[in-house]
Amino acid sequence: MAGSVNKVILIGNLGRDPEVRTFQNGGKVCNLRIATSETWKDRNTGERRERTEWHSVAIFSEPLARVAEQYLRKGSKVYIEGQLETRKWQDQSGNDRYSTEVVLRPYRSELTMLDGRDGGQGGGSGGGYGGGGYGDDDRFGGGSSGSSSGGGQPPAAHNLDEDEIPF
Repeated sequence: MAGSVNKVILIGNLGRDPEVRTFQNGGKVCNLRIATSETWKDRNTGERRERTEWHSVAIFSEPLARVAEQYLRKGSKVYIEGQLETRKWQDQSGNDRYSTEVVLRPYRSELTMLDGRDGGQGGGSGGGYGGGGYGDDDRFGGGSSGSSSGGGQPPAAHNLDEDEIPF
């Protein structure tokens, strides 16, 4: 095969309200924690089992970040398309750490609200393919490189009790 694909599609619920940070250059990033769950019936006991996976999402597309900030809340159901990126950062002790997250850039990304704007059922689209070309876009706090050199910001602390799912 002559190429490769880095695409992530998730449908899940927000574990907390979106967290928006503004960079010194005026760009924004919106961070989400999305829970996806799978259920199955245990063959031995017949009991229904469930496993929840938590995903870190960073939105660097300004139009999509605006939609997330304005309309999404803890428990909101969303559809997202992005790509996996791993970044390197240093903790307070100077140790190198790595974080892998789903990233939505101004290109090849989509965010759709599945609850609608009023929290009811229905389709409200949050936009997608936020414009821009296929090159690096440093206006939003970094290029599209999968990892950055040390000194970056650590990911926000995730104080979620995984037994307490918000939906």
